[in-house]
Amino acid sequence: MPASLQLTLLLLATSVLGVVAFRLLNLPPMLGYLAVGILIGPHAIGLVPDTKETRYLAEFGVVFLMFSIGLEFSLPKLRSMRHVVFGLGLFQVVLTIAIVLLAGLAVGHVFGVSLTGAFALGGTLAMSSTAILMKLLAERNAFETEHGRRIVGVLLFQDLAVVPLLVVIPTLVMNPDNLGRELGWALAKASVLLTVIFVGGRWLLRRWFHIVARQRSHELFMLNLLLITLGLAGLTEVAGLSLALGAFIAGVLISETEYRYQVEEDIKPFRDVLLGLFFVTIGMLLNVRVVFEQFGWVMLALVVPTTFKFFLVLGVARLFRAPAGVAIRTALPLTAAGEFGFVLLNQAGGLALLPPDMIQIVLAAMLLSMLATPFLVQYSDRIAMRFAASEWMAASLNLTQVAARALATEKHVIICGYGRSGQHLAKMLDQEDIRYVALDLDPDRVREAAAAGDSVVYGDAGRRETLVAAGINRAAALVLSYNDSRSALKVIHFAHSLAPKLPIIVRTQDESDLDKLLAAGATEVVPEIMEGSLMLGSHALVLLGVPLARVVKRVREARDSRYRLLRGYFHGADDTTDFEDEAQERLHSIELNARAGAVGQRLGDLALERVGVAVTAVRRHGIRGDDPAADLQLQAGDVVVLRGVPDALEAAEERLLQS
Repeated sequence: MPASLQLTLLLLATSVLGVVAFRLLNLPPMLGYLAVGILIGPHAIGLVPDTKETRYLAEFGVVFLMFSIGLEFSLPKLRSMRHVVFGLGLFQVVLTIAIVLLAGLAVGHVFGVSLTGAFALGGTLAMSSTAILMKLLAERNAFETEHGRRIVGVLLFQDLAVVPLLVVIPTLVMNPDNLGRELGWALAKASVLLTVIFVGGRWLLRRWFHIVARQRSHELFMLNLLLITLGLAGLTEVAGLSLALGAFIAGVLISETEYRYQVEEDIKPFRDVLLGLFFVTIGMLLNVRVVFEQFGWVMLALVVPTTFKFFLVLGVARLFRAPAGVAIRTALPLTAAGEFGFVLLNQAGGLALLPPDMIQIVLAAMLLSMLATPFLVQYSDRIAMRFAASEWMAASLNLTQVAARALATEKHVIICGYGRSGQHLAKMLDQEDIRYVALDLDPDRVREAAAAGDSVVYGDAGRRETLVAAGINRAAALVLSYNDSRSALKVIHFAHSLAPKLPIIVRTQDESDLDKLLAAGATEVVPEIMEGSLMLGSHALVLLGVPLARVVKRVREARDSRYRLLRGYFHGADDTTDFEDEAQERLHSIELNARAGAVGQRLGDLALERVGVAVTAVRRHGIRGDDPAADLQLQAGDVVVLRGVPDALEAAEERLLQS
């Protein structure tokens, strides 16, 4: 077997096992890749050598990551967050690098670190993990909170700052005696190249993508995408700049075309796989023996930078007028290291800017800090309450405002979430003179809506105290107008403990969590996709001449049966295959041949409900019968239509067909 194939199989096998193990522990896959690299690297088991070719291949992970960041780059988005991005984010990165430079100037000679090495180390320490923090913020529904917006703004600037850092650091090494000239020459090359690409590339790229898309070939579209990404990356490397810069430019150019979302989906597999390989190679750099021998230095490298970074972000956030509690919640998650820190540290190691032992110590400290990130986010609220004297006062004031809005109302509706659906509901309630109190976590939306006279206040419906302040004991109904089943289950739990008989209406995207929400105590669950299907079908039937009364009856029957007749659908090649979709019900047809074990048996005797599958119809001799009776005896040639999740459908099919 060729050595390259052996290496590929080894990396794939160990990566799969490592990611599965870390997913079972509810830890980010990135940490699984790092652990795999540590284990199979030359400093541990030694299954994979740390060669130049392996590292160069891993650089493509960074290329596709920078391409994805370029796709997300948006001038309107930057303008809307400019005060956070170019205020808090800029200060955090610049001050971190400046302070590490000062430390390098003072004691760098003791540790054998030059000013260029201190600059690279400062850039490394300034980074935080975009991948981990964005995932954790999404899980906690915290993107629209005050601290969530600040964290996202800082992460956005850090991602943008990586581009010039990757260009500047190699330039500083080329000729230490002429730093100004070398840096100026690099910036001049970058400016000329960027000008040529952005002036001519935007026009050319849009038209070229249009020509490719008109061929209606997915393979051609993918080949073209890889050509553009790697071609621009290679062009910038030939110009003496970095591969990552060219990939970032390619992403920015494509982000302004109508093909952005298709490109984003197509590039995701390449990005994730190659980025995983990059983190494996980063793990291979870690020498566990050196870490154990220098354990005291590792802990010092963990505690000192994270503490320094916490107080730096805390101070800058306070400088930009963030309340103490918000500043603490912003600073804690940003203290840990990030994936781009590994990129910069890897570059510094390749350029011999830092001593090998120091790289091992810093690398180990960064890994430990990333392992601590989920805990820093989880306990940030408690820490903020404990150390921010004004936090209790702010929370009390917030609850007082909610209570003041709800105190004079009775038999009102509590609307959780004041987005588009919540605002439409509020207008309908106003038209019927029904009072309501809306809770929302977007401060800008709350401020503007309240100024317009809407009865909306800032508050987290997922907190028991907020529901009490909103007058849940005097309310006529509770409506969750936002689409987040996990948060909805939490709100339903608190609502039932406070007002067991209160009607609760929940909005969802589809039917995947319908039974779970109903079992938790929701009175009504309204799946958007199903309601849209009902409206589409009812309009079509009316236009086809079906009497309106019969159409209304059909819609009512579907709703009365909890959408049972509409639940699940036949999946095709153009449907999503994401991991989350595997928990969604779908329809599946099975034709029984003469040797099928189910032939001659009654439907009820098969007990398919025990494996989590429902029989929605049986088609015999071209005639379809919905909701077949349990005593129906199956015959050869029958087509049985099942509804369930993929694993259950597979088990049911085996039960039907086994001889």
